[in-house]
Amino acid sequence: MADLSESADVVISGLGVVASTGIIVEDHWAAVLDGKTGIGHITRFGVDDSSVVLSGEVSGFDAWKTLPTRLVRGIEQSAHLALAAAKAALDDCATDHAALPDSQLAVVTAGSFGGDEAWRYDGYRSYEDGPSWLGPYKSTAWVRSAATGKNSTGPDVRVLPRLSCVERTDGLDVIAQARRLLRGPSRLIVAGGVDREMCQHVLLARTSGSCHLSTSDDPYLAYAPFDVNARGHVLGEGGAILVAERAENARGRSYGSVLGHAAVFDQPGQAGRESVLAGLIKRSLSDARLHSSDIDVVFADAAGDPKLDRIEADAITAVFGPNSVPVTAPKTLTGRLHDGAALDVATALLALRDGVIPHTAGTERLAPGIDLDIVLKEPRQRPLSTALVLGRGFRGLITALVLGSGDRY
Repeated sequence: MADLSESADVVISGLGVVASTGIIVEDHWAAVLDGKTGIGHITRFGVDDSSVVLSGEVSGFDAWKTLPTRLVRGIEQSAHLALAAAKAALDDCATDHAALPDSQLAVVTAGSFGGDEAWRYDGYRSYEDGPSWLGPYKSTAWVRSAATGKNSTGPDVRVLPRLSCVERTDGLDVIAQARRLLRGPSRLIVAGGVDREMCQHVLLARTSGSCHLSTSDDPYLAYAPFDVNARGHVLGEGGAILVAERAENARGRSYGSVLGHAAVFDQPGQAGRESVLAGLIKRSLSDARLHSSDIDVVFADAAGDPKLDRIEADAITAVFGPNSVPVTAPKTLTGRLHDGAALDVATALLALRDGVIPHTAGTERLAPGIDLDIVLKEPRQRPLSTALVLGRGFRGLITALVLGSGDRY
């Protein structure tokens, strides 16, 4: 088992989940371990003319019962989901965040939007008067108000610049940004993101582009990465918000630590270029001061497209060796999230906490040439101290995040 004592300077002390598998952390985790899918037929609009009929919709969420009224009016549903998850994460971290000055509490998130509320967003507006759309920026005042039900004191908004590379892996990259911020004056960071893209114009854009969406109508088989019958992925909704703190301030409350991170742009197949995913994984391990043999489980990006699956499988094999490390993709139960990819991090932290690797539902028979130890059919119990989480964007940005186990059981 790897010695993580020197590198565990930033830990995750709070989790908040809003997903098709559950809007409470432990409900989501129970559904994942039971293989209970959150994918179903699209209900928000008609899909009679669409080849794509499935998605992972968040159900059972009522913003009016979850958030203060003033935070429900005037903002879109993706912001409701993010604020509810932030409230849950702050409650879960069990620290007196209300006592912190605004200068020590920061919020950095990713988010995408869609549906009837999309008209509210103006990419060139100023957020200094309080955002009506809470995607790439969040206000500490609004997050505190969601968590406490009271108006925040101090400056109304603390705006953090969104990461310079924003291409569908933000849900992982913002956690690395939280790690960097905690090496400065900040003491507590609210980080993560949500996706809410299910509307007709987004679905049309995705199906007409190169996004590799599954056209199957079987909720359990539509999204089957690395499978001989891989058909593409299913769009998901929701995500997770996490609370990050310095390790010394969160003893006994840590789900796990943020050990390493790397991100790079990748364009395999263009002008004969090979994928750089293997090199990216090695960089993230180097940042974590770990060797490939120290990683206990890989949470794959799992595009569900035969070509992209093979690229990922080859990269994992190149770093770890054939069938040498357990690989899983529980996102087959929720749909593939991008800005909401922090949900993968939350799931990986729960796996580290409980010493169990969730299985990849839907995948039954690996495609030829996939030399991976995919966890299939049922969860696998084993001691876990580290996890690698991978994410890839539509146009080439790829991210690797290395996590270590915590002291919360």
